[in-house]
Amino acid sequence: MAAGILVGFFFKWLLAGQDERMLYLLGMGIPLKALFVDGIFHIGGEIFIASLKMLVVPLVFVSLVCGTCSLSDTTALGRLGGKTIALYLVTTAIAISLAIFAALLINPGMGVEMQSDASFNLSEAPSLSQVFINIFPSNPIESMAKGNMLQIIVFAVLFGIAMAMSGKAGERLSAVFNDLSGVIMKLVTLLMNLAPYGVFFLMAKLFTTLGFETIASLAKYFAVVMAVLVLHGLVSYGVILKLLTGLNPLIFFRKMRDAALFGFSTSSSNATMPVTMEAVTKKIGVKNSVASFTVPLGATINMDGTAIMQGVATVFIAQVFAVDLTLSDYLMVILTATLASIGTAGVPGVGLIMLAMVLQQVGLPVEGIALIIGVDRLLDMTRTAVNVTGDAMVSCIVGKSENAFDEAVFNDVNAGSKEESVDFHHLR
Repeated sequence: MAAGILVGFFFKWLLAGQDERMLYLLGMGIPLKALFVDGIFHIGGEIFIASLKMLVVPLVFVSLVCGTCSLSDTTALGRLGGKTIALYLVTTAIAISLAIFAALLINPGMGVEMQSDASFNLSEAPSLSQVFINIFPSNPIESMAKGNMLQIIVFAVLFGIAMAMSGKAGERLSAVFNDLSGVIMKLVTLLMNLAPYGVFFLMAKLFTTLGFETIASLAKYFAVVMAVLVLHGLVSYGVILKLLTGLNPLIFFRKMRDAALFGFSTSSSNATMPVTMEAVTKKIGVKNSVASFTVPLGATINMDGTAIMQGVATVFIAQVFAVDLTLSDYLMVILTATLASIGTAGVPGVGLIMLAMVLQQVGLPVEGIALIIGVDRLLDMTRTAVNVTGDAMVSCIVGKSENAFDEAVFNDVNAGSKEESVDFHHLR
């Protein structure tokens, strides 16, 4: 990651807005930007992201079926789901409340007179009733093809319950799914061997194209969002983890470092899911029967980082356009953003769609989003790292409360850190 950032800064300095700067090889002039930034960096990064996304649907479906069918008490599933969803919604509400409080304290939009040539095309957000209807798939194969996580989760849970109730047939199928789960996790291990190169390409391209002039003009807004993200990601999660489980937050954060960095580099909770799942089960010690439910669900409905951006952005846009919001407006922002997170996909940039819904709810101009688009990419990366950490924190709490947590693994500094080398020479 560090090497990619340095290379990105180097190319930004080298190109300095001159896309036609050439590299001469064998007497031929090749544009540097086309060869490296739009070529090698772009292709390498996109292949890496595609490889991560390739694993998401099979990983979620197979792991969730295995976890569900292993629950001997079907009432445990309802208890598990209730705890998980309640914790995710509570942490999201805390996140946006913290963001609004910080923004009102610092006033990032006061005295700002900004003009923006950027535009934002609003995609209409579904109603809350439609969000709940959309959770249930009419065609599970189509849901898998489109990567609709909530629908995949519902189908996998129902499938797993049916397997658990099917006697011998269910036991035979369970053995097949357990074998499949082992194969998919081996595939995750294979991909992790390529991860450093993928992260390098992603960072190199991003920091070549990132416009720091825009960040300078929005420095106060950027600083408030970043500060609240760090505060919530470290302090709020650490305190909640300590209070509800008694576990050492420092050990937790150390073991989540790799997954958080992956989230930062990919800007996608869904793409990071294989890495999060590996960290939660192998490094932290949450049993697969819980992690296979809490992690995919968290990647879909846990949007604490996005909620923080929405809270600060709402106050910022209101101040820029000199609109006074009442206490009831702020309460509406908290409620809307918390509930809207349920139906939001864990993909880059989706927070802006949610923000449009929140702004409409309190009568603020949606055009204000154009003011913050320029700095949203870097903030989006940090938001994803916070979201991924939140997924793991809730998994710990739920796992501990369900006696599906191995504290010896959690306290073992070397758990899950042994690198597996892959020998391809024996393949013919």
